[in-house]
Formats: sequence, structure tokens, C-alpha cells
Amino acid sequence: MDDLIKKASKIEEKLGYTFKDKNLLSLAFIHRSYINENKHVTQHNERLEFLGDSVLGLIIADYLYCQLPTTSEGDLSYLRSRLVEAASCVLYVTKLNVDGFLLLGKGERMNDGRGRESILADLFEAIIGAIYLDGGLDAARHFIFNNFSSEIDSILKTPLRNWKAILQDYCQKKYQQPPEYTIINETGPDHSKLFLVAVAINQETLGQGEGSSKKEAQQAAAQDALNKLNYPNLSI
Repeated sequence: MDDLIKKASKIEEKLGYTFKDKNLLSLAFIHRSYINENKHVTQHNERLEFLGDSVLGLIIADYLYCQLPTTSEGDLSYLRSRLVEAASCVLYVTKLNVDGFLLLGKGERMNDGRGRESILADLFEAIIGAIYLDGGLDAARHFIFNNFSSEIDSILKTPLRNWKAILQDYCQKKYQQPPEYTIINETGPDHSKLFLVAVAINQETLGQGEGSSKKEAQQAAAQDALNKLNYPNLSI
């Protein structure tokens, strides 16, 4: 933790935010696996991650409500899920280039798969939680929009599609039966789960998708399946 405080100015420069309480900054970068191997460190970033997840959701919900006054509640919910999902959080934190400061246990340092992505998404939420505690909601809001306005705008420009409904319609017309979704993995703490879902069409697994909720993961799996079916050029 002392080493992180020494590096605080470098991290703050990348974040575009200066902490009054450097201990909050340090805590955001300590993963649970690190304290398991370093008994002198007693706290990790999961509580900050829990807080940051809610702060991020509130800021994005407020932004969508104000910026899209004619958009329905259902579409607002979908857009919010896109902007705060794990894949988007990984995109944001990767842009900051601060993952090299994250303190991990040896096993986690060697993990380059989905577990790594989950850790990076958690780091981003922990950073938001730390900024919120240090500077309040406005500080967290400025951090998000000063750094990621272009990424947020890009995501919002993606057409709204209910991939599950489209796939359902396709399967009913072609096979007279619905697609089947199966949860094949769950990772992360209870308050920040990451689900991996597979979708089978006519008893053949054709798509997989991840999400912070089962519904989000199912949408991603349906989209993956439709891509493999060359949607939207389907002859149905």
C-alpha cells in the first residue's frame, strides 16, 4: 500500500483526478488475491467496487434520462446495461492504462482469460467508488465524462436491437421451437456477478455471451448466434 501511495501522482495523472485521501486511491488497486499472499495487507477493493457499481449506474441513468427525453424505460434500461456492463468497464479502464498498478496474487497475475477481464472491470468500479468517497458525486461524474465521453457516445450510437426476440422469431419460423439458454459459468462476488451463457438452436450450441446479469448474457449469446447465422441477411 505504501508503494501505491508513492506512485499516486502517476496514477492520478492517468485518471485525471487528484485524491485528497491517497489511502482511498491505494485501496482501489488492491485485489483480494494480493492480501491472501501478503498478510500485512488487510483490506482489498471489493467494498469500493460494490459502491462504485452503484455510483456508475446512477450517473449513467441520470445522463440517459436527461439526454434522451423521449426514449422508453425499456430502451433506457438496455442502454444503461450496455454502458455499465463488464465489457464496457474493461474498455474504459484499458483506456486509462492503469491496470499495471493493480496489486494481484501470483495466480491472478498469470490469468489472461475471462477472469482477467472481470478483475479489470472490478478495478474500474473500485476507482469510481474511491473517487466518489474522496470527492463526491460530481467528482465521479466529471471523471467518467471527462475520460469516456467518446466511448459512451459510440455505444449509444449502436442501434437498439432485442437480439433474443429476433433469434426467437427466427427459430420459431425455421424450427418451430425456441432457442434454449444455459448458464455455463458464474464468476465474481455476489454483488457483481459475471454470467457466461450459451444458446442452443435445434439442439446445437451456436452462441455464447457474457453479462453482469443473466438477461444481459442471454442477449449477448443471442447476438453471437445471429452473427454466426449471418444476420441480418437471413432468409426467413
